[in-house]
Amino acid sequence: MDRNTKQEIVSQLRADLSGISTVFLCDFKGLTVEKDTQLRKQLRESGTTYAVVKNSLLKLAFSGTNLDQVDDHLKGNTALAYHQTDVVALAKLIREMAKAHEAFNFKVGVVEGKVIDVKGLEALAALPPKEVLVSKLMYMLNYPVQGLATALSGISRNLVVVLDQIRQQKEEN
Repeated sequence: MDRNTKQEIVSQLRADLSGISTVFLCDFKGLTVEKDTQLRKQLRESGTTYAVVKNSLLKLAFSGTNLDQVDDHLKGNTALAYHQTDVVALAKLIREMAKAHEAFNFKVGVVEGKVIDVKGLEALAALPPKEVLVSKLMYMLNYPVQGLATALSGISRNLVVVLDQIRQQKEEN
């Protein structure tokens, strides 16, 4: 590969990773072509970008970014995986692939600028899907307002009951 091609690859990687805050690096040594094709298909269907890039080019692309923290993990076979929006789904998919294929292993990741190891990946993959988290948040935000509305309606309802009882007492007298 000539120097110009390498520079193009590095500049393209930098452009692709410029808006990405989460990247996972994986080792795929010993993965058969059939299993690799299956893996790529599943990742592509989930909207994940997955690429095998030379470590030296990754180091150049990572330099000067928050991703340069993982330079010491760029040894051996390295595959790069990232998703534009759903990091949890990607973590779950990588965890499933690592369990299903012994030859596929998670090396290290950078999530929102912090380096994570296998335990961090497991914790991230254990999170519920984004939709569930959003619905729980919406419930938690709505609950106090709903409680206040119920309490206020109860006060006005009780006031009406008390006023009605006073009216009935006055009518009886």
